[in-house]
Amino acid sequence: MRVLIEPNGPSVAERAASLVGALALSKPDCVIGLAAGATPLAMYARLTDPARSLDFSRATIFGLDEYLGLGEEHPASCALTLRQHFIDKAGIPPSRVHLLDGRAAEDLPAYCAAYEERIAAAGGLDLQILGLGVNGHIGFNEPGSGLACRTRLVGLRRSTRRTNAPIFAPAEVPKAALTTGIGTILAARRILLLATGPAKAEAVAKMIEGPVSAVIPASALQLHPDAVVILDEAAAAGLALAEDYRDEAEILLQRGGIAAL
Repeated sequence: MRVLIEPNGPSVAERAASLVGALALSKPDCVIGLAAGATPLAMYARLTDPARSLDFSRATIFGLDEYLGLGEEHPASCALTLRQHFIDKAGIPPSRVHLLDGRAAEDLPAYCAAYEERIAAAGGLDLQILGLGVNGHIGFNEPGSGLACRTRLVGLRRSTRRTNAPIFAPAEVPKAALTTGIGTILAARRILLLATGPAKAEAVAKMIEGPVSAVIPASALQLHPDAVVILDEAAAAGLALAEDYRDEAEILLQRGGIAAL
């Protein structure tokens, strides 16, 4: 796991956009897994800025997760967030967009297995973009998730439901979701996780410097050969080795050890 510590949220978004933009330039037909959490949105705005002149029209997109029961038109759905903030602005053809359907009516295990098959048929994920939950979840892989799990139906922990409550009416906070699994995420060729703000500091420290554990699902990224974590100072505040990560990042960035895909 390689850790980059930036001064603030905007610089996290800019650094992340540079890495994703490098992929789009080097591999126009890349396959990207998108997260709909709040942290990546500033990065998506930079990627779709006309001044950057990036072309994602040949890219293939897979959504990371979706609330059970929500259709794409729901204002809090992950699908609508991804379309509004990236997919539509980037001009990605509908045939290249694959998003989990929260209102899937068919047999959910079969639906989830078919989603995995679509990822495999696309050649696998070149890049999986992630945010980080305050309880250490990635996607909706909540504490207790198996580290080899694949796309499936999950129950949302109470801590996640409390975090999500402000964007839903009190009686409508989802208790379940569909999510690609930790095993699915780890199969991506590169993982890019973004975390900002003091509320994420404890989860960040456990993810990077704690043991690999199902209690902190994001700690599974320690097992990946090319996981890049970009933090702001507030999110990095709990890291015991922060200065060492800064030194290493400077060397890697100078030598192209992070930008190259």
